[in-house]
Amino acid sequence: QVQLGESGGGLVQAGASLRLTCVVSGRDISRTDIGWFRQAAGKEREFVAAIRWSGGSTFYRDSVKGRFTISRDNAKKTVYLQMNSLKPEDTAVYYCAARGVWYSTTYRANEYDYWGQGTQVTVSS
Repeated sequence: QVQLGESGGGLVQAGASLRLTCVVSGRDISRTDIGWFRQAAGKEREFVAAIRWSGGSTFYRDSVKGRFTISRDNAKKTVYLQMNSLKPEDTAVYYCAARGVWYSTTYRANEYDYWGQGTQVTVSS
């Protein structure tokens, strides 16, 4: 059974940094695309970033480009989301997700099979 666990969230001021960690158990993530999504209160879940298992290509939503970086350590079965220059609009519960099937897109939540429980990120102004 595949399980994902996020950590690293917290309450920070605008401009600060956080690094989220997603640990995957029960699966070899070297052949797994991993995505980060977020959901703010009262809003729909949205794509944040993703990293392919094949080639390690990365993808970001426009509003986080240049501020967030996704990376992976297959040996540790861990994916990271480094978030710099945080803004109040980044406040949300952040989820990591995994899938073992290749899709041409990386931003559709319904294309991911496994999800973590989420970690809260709150950015104060």
